[in-house]
Amino acid sequence: MELFCNFVIQNGCIISLLSPMNQPSEKTIYQHDVLEFAQVAVQFCALLEQCGDKTRRELTETLLKLIPLLYLKAELLPDVESDGAFLPDDQVTEQDYDFVRCSLAGVLGNEDEYLDVVFDEMMQTDDTQWKRISENLADVYQPVRNFLATYQGGLEDCMQDALWALKDNFELYWGESLVDALRRLHRIKYAIKNDDDEDSEE
Repeated sequence: MELFCNFVIQNGCIISLLSPMNQPSEKTIYQHDVLEFAQVAVQFCALLEQCGDKTRRELTETLLKLIPLLYLKAELLPDVESDGAFLPDDQVTEQDYDFVRCSLAGVLGNEDEYLDVVFDEMMQTDDTQWKRISENLADVYQPVRNFLATYQGGLEDCMQDALWALKDNFELYWGESLVDALRRLHRIKYAIKNDDDEDSEE
C-alpha cells in the first residue's frame, strides 16, 4: 500500500500538495474551511496508515484528539452544487481498506469489537449488533482519502464533485461512523486509566 498521507506528513508538505498556488481564493474548493479540513484529513489518514507502530494507548489518545477535530472541520465544509458529472473514480482500493482495518484491529486487539444498540427507524425497533472500531474508522478513511487524492490532483471540476460527494457522504454515513468510534474509544481510554489507578492503589 502506498502510504501517501504518511509521506505528506513526514515531508512537511501538506500545504504545497493540498493548496495549489495562484488559484482564485473565491472558488469554493479553495476556501479556508476546505483547506483546513484537508490538513486535518491528511493527519487522520496518515495516523491510520501507520497505526501499526503505535501502542493501544497511543493510538486511542491520538484518535480522541483528531476525531472531534475532523468532525468539526467536516461540519464547516461549504455547501456545493453538483450533478456528479465529474465525480472521480475511487482511489482507495479494497486492499487499502483492508490494510487500514486490519492494522487498527491489530493494535486495538480485544477492544476492537463491541456490542451496540441499533435503532431501526422504519420498524421502530432496536436490536443489538456486534461492531468494530476498525471498520468504523476504515469506513471514514475511504471517502476522506478518496477526497484527498482528487484534491491533490488539481482538476477543479473533479475537486468540486469530490467535495460535494465528501460532504454528502459525511451527512449520510461516515459522520455517524466517526461518532460511534469516538464513543467507544472514550470508554477504552478511561477503562485503561481506571485500571491503572486501581493497580497503583494495590
